[in-house]
Amino acid sequence: MFADRSGKLAKLDMRTGSTAVMILRLLADKPMYGYQMVKELQVRSEGYFDLEQGTLYPALHRLEKDGLVHSKWEVVTDGPSRKYYYITETGQETLENSARQWSDFSRHLLKLLDWTV
Repeated sequence: MFADRSGKLAKLDMRTGSTAVMILRLLADKPMYGYQMVKELQVRSEGYFDLEQGTLYPALHRLEKDGLVHSKWEVVTDGPSRKYYYITETGQETLENSARQWSDFSRHLLKLLDWTV
């Protein structure tokens, strides 16, 4: 993982593999449509995570194919119909397992870096 002066490449590499767990975490709170997920993730991460459509929608399709989320088109009164995504029971279980794995990984990496955990 090499970074340019802005650190963008390093940030991108560190995000690899975390997109699914971020999406599942958002959907664990409530069903959301794509653009809503992007905005919510920006708010919760204080701007650190900025998913683009080219990342978000393929990830959502994979999660749906794997049975971790399901979607439904909903008509809204104040705008166009939106495709809402819902976490499934299997998705919730996967989120819980992934959260434990990320916690273990982070703790051990920080230990390796000799930072306080």
